[in-house]
Amino acid sequence: MEPEHRSPSAEATLPAQEQCERQIQRILRSATFRNASMLQQLLQFLAAKAFEHGSEAMKEYTIGVEALSRTQDFDPKTDTIVRVQIHRLRQKLKEYYDSDGSRDPILVDIPKGHYVPSFETLAAPEAELDRGEAPLLDARVSVAASFLGNGSHAKAAPQPDAAAPPSAQPRTGRILLAVAAAVTVFAVGFWIGDLRRHSEKEALALNAETAARQADPVRAFWTSLLGNDTSPVIAYPDAVFLLDDSNDLFRFRRGASDDRGALVDPHVAQQFASNPALVARAGQLYYENAYFGAGDAKGLALLTNLFGQMGIKPIIKPSREITPDDLKQHNVIMLGSSFQNFAVAQLSNTGDFSFRNPDTRLEEWRGMIVNAHPGPNEAPIYRTERDPVTQVLKTDYSLVTIQPGVVPGRYIATLGGLDTTGTEGAILFTTTRPGVEELTRALAALGESSTNDSPALFQALLSVRLEKGYEVLGASLVSVHSLPVQHGRTPASGPPASAQ
Repeated sequence: MEPEHRSPSAEATLPAQEQCERQIQRILRSATFRNASMLQQLLQFLAAKAFEHGSEAMKEYTIGVEALSRTQDFDPKTDTIVRVQIHRLRQKLKEYYDSDGSRDPILVDIPKGHYVPSFETLAAPEAELDRGEAPLLDARVSVAASFLGNGSHAKAAPQPDAAAPPSAQPRTGRILLAVAAAVTVFAVGFWIGDLRRHSEKEALALNAETAARQADPVRAFWTSLLGNDTSPVIAYPDAVFLLDDSNDLFRFRRGASDDRGALVDPHVAQQFASNPALVARAGQLYYENAYFGAGDAKGLALLTNLFGQMGIKPIIKPSREITPDDLKQHNVIMLGSSFQNFAVAQLSNTGDFSFRNPDTRLEEWRGMIVNAHPGPNEAPIYRTERDPVTQVLKTDYSLVTIQPGVVPGRYIATLGGLDTTGTEGAILFTTTRPGVEELTRALAALGESSTNDSPALFQALLSVRLEKGYEVLGASLVSVHSLPVQHGRTPASGPPASAQ
């Protein structure tokens, strides 16, 4: 049985929507949720749905597809990711209210059997009331209750017993009644004044929160990169395979290729395929480049969703179709590593970090990220990490690189991992507030910062935590290195060979 959260008071009330939204932001910014990117995304989605009509009928399928980036053929009966992540979110909220949120005014909970969060106002912490003002606060509340009643009209004041003559009413009672009336008038005036001050503070808080939303660090990060480009190019990996008549795939590691479905020359296949001996026995082969990594697909969905919210409509195309005009007229965002994405191999700047693969077959789990100039607590090589017993992938590594483009005012961004899960982790990190804030702090420590006119130039190495070998739990920053390269001086000063 899961432990219960801090219980609301017996007179708990439903807070206003604005208060609930502020509480959600308070939770997302907390240390408890700092490195839980997927849970942050899930909580934001569920909280947004909580105020929509009919939200109680929300299904696992909706959450899986819209919040957890599952594909349209997602089947909750066979994939339990929604139930698992909801369970983890309940535990994380419990952890939050036991630590960072122990004095928060609003309790956010996800009741068992439901997916929509509930919001309840908690009693003010006793330490805040214990300042010698508690009786006055109590008086204001009781006076307000009697003055306002349950509606818009005031309740009638209690009348003395009509059957008793005036002389029968004790003089002391009349004095006390007069004193009580005076206290009541004073308390009402004090309460109204305090209510006005409280309302002003609420308005200031709302204005500050609105300004904070407008200064969203995630949008600021991408705005500094994209500038006035409302249609950046996103280039996804389009690795080439060779397909036989039995629909078996063979990796075509290098060499010129033809359009999808075109016949492959047997000599070319044996010369450039990853396993020439196996290819020699495969019979007729065809070029195939339509396969897309799961991590790449989910990462692309996260990125396009963010751009849609920013009013940006990206041009999405395979890496081999990037043209010189694309590089001159647009910023280019490349997904994947240099042994997954042809454009990354052609356009990626050589900084301290680089993708390497000593395996001639380019098997991605044997790939590594090499650190040419390791700093304190940095390793010279980073590889995917596996469970020592089951060999299931547990950790991937990825790079985020921002470098100048081939013309002034345009930039090239690379977000890629050793595995496609690393690509998803890199995009998740750069499209969520905690990740961007962590990156911004690290860049500031190096003396690097973005402006409205240009982004910081850097390479960031990330560690991506995995579950089941494919489920990205979150990403954390390992190291950031500056990339002091000027326009026109990048090693990749032109488009890919296939685009020239």
